[in-house]
Amino acid sequence: MQYGALRGLRSAPHVIVVGSGKGGSGKTTLAMHVAIGLLRAGQRVGTLDLDADQCGLTRYVEAREQWAHHRHIDLELPQHSQIPEASGTRTDEIEALEVEWLQQAVERVESSCDFLVIDTPSHDSYLTRVVHLIADTILTPLRDSFLDLCALGLIDPLTQEVTRTGYYATAVGAARKRRRQLDPAFVDWVVIVNGAYDPPLVTPRLAELAMRLGFRDVGGCAERAVYRRLFPLGLTAFDAPDEITLATCQGDSQLAQQEMRALMDRLQLPVDDRGVRRAAARAEWLRCKDKPLLLEEII
Repeated sequence: MQYGALRGLRSAPHVIVVGSGKGGSGKTTLAMHVAIGLLRAGQRVGTLDLDADQCGLTRYVEAREQWAHHRHIDLELPQHSQIPEASGTRTDEIEALEVEWLQQAVERVESSCDFLVIDTPSHDSYLTRVVHLIADTILTPLRDSFLDLCALGLIDPLTQEVTRTGYYATAVGAARKRRRQLDPAFVDWVVIVNGAYDPPLVTPRLAELAMRLGFRDVGGCAERAVYRRLFPLGLTAFDAPDEITLATCQGDSQLAQQEMRALMDRLQLPVDDRGVRRAAARAEWLRCKDKPLLLEEII
């Protein structure tokens, strides 16, 4: 990728790339929850779906918009874009077209968003490697299984020690190394292990891998049916309890809310005080927008 193209893309907001190099790890669920969590914190958020096959994040956003219209409620919505799969006879032409579409998607949110959350496909692709080059934060969700851990590191079956770097970790390392040659800004890589067993399977190995690869292990969320039930409605654990209870039991949704709020805190994203004040002001406006104005308030 040309240096000029990278510099153009780096004029974007804070870029959060959600990737793991494996299907079924919860990338789309995490991407949507991070986007809505940031919106509820008063930030302006754009989302970008690179998975032209599954279109999971696109369907999530569309379902949220339809549910809000059906219920006549206000739900935070990100400024969403999707990049389709390019076609052609030459690989270089296809890649150039995909980068052009990516550039256009970034430019659309350049002045209107504080964060851009990018959901990547399960398989390796050219655009996946490109967005890892422009990432400010990389979020890697994993299941508590040695199969998922292979993306980060391979484990000796006898000693349970890490023997070599996994395929996805190698790709992230290459992207970060290339990025440092062009831009010295720090790239925060965060690993999130969801659905951990008791005792956990892969957590004991993460400390060694974190030292070797340079990521932060921030824990994760429990295996809860609520997350799967919220997807068809476009809802997240951050939404109002009365909406969530339409999809699942209230107790499970409350625990999911607590988990997601704690996870957002551990991600340490650059959410400033101004954004928090904007969120509080917007919540107050939504609460009072249907009430008549009082003369004392106007004066």
